[in-house]
Amino acid sequence: MVSIKSEREIALMREAGKILARVHKALREAIKPGISTYDVDRLGEKLIRSYGCIPSFKNYNGYPAAICVSVNDEVVHGIPNRRHILQDGDIVSLDAGLIYKGYHSDAARTHAVGEVSKEAKKLMEVTRQSFFEGIKFAKAGNHLNDISSAIQAYAEHFGYGVVRDLVGHGIGSHLHEDPEIPNYKQKRRGILLRPGMTLAIEPMINEGRCDVVWLDDDWTVVTEDGSLSAHYENTILITEGEPEILSVWDETGKDGQPW
Repeated sequence: MVSIKSEREIALMREAGKILARVHKALREAIKPGISTYDVDRLGEKLIRSYGCIPSFKNYNGYPAAICVSVNDEVVHGIPNRRHILQDGDIVSLDAGLIYKGYHSDAARTHAVGEVSKEAKKLMEVTRQSFFEGIKFAKAGNHLNDISSAIQAYAEHFGYGVVRDLVGHGIGSHLHEDPEIPNYKQKRRGILLRPGMTLAIEPMINEGRCDVVWLDDDWTVVTEDGSLSAHYENTILITEGEPEILSVWDETGKDGQPW
């Protein structure tokens, strides 16, 4: 069942999103060649707790860290490791969530480590933009599949693979709530979008094919063909008008869109 949030719940989720955006901004500034994925996680957890919040992911179904740190062909759920040192030319996806006064926010970003190839830059840009193409349809009266279809159409226009095995989700007092939100077109239109719904929309886009596999740690998901993968996610609110992105920093990028 998809929950409709009250004004009080929305206010709490709005604050959770603002805090998470600040955490992501600080992590972005820390990403550089020579830092370990373990250090990224330690910094992320320290920041989350400094705001009086709880990391959503820490011990969630046994996941051992606060930040999912996924490098290059790792799609999601990479486990931080002291021995995994970020190198110039890598791309790294950071998926983070936090709980503020009982309510979750969830967001992901993919960053360049030092100087990366033009192909890697394009993948990151297209993945990010696919989110914004999707939320053009995140309006009351539209259907969930309108979002999914727009994400797929945009990403596949560039020849990329849209991951099928992992999806976005509703969010609120639980990290994962109904509905599931695929990044690809469904046979059915899906639920009717209504004001007060809060959704975590998260395109996961591969440079090559869409197929993924799980590593032996039962968490880390990688591209089957070894191609690069990027991830971009925000928690959003369906309103009477345009959707509100709850997990963005106040800055806007060169394209005028929030970071």
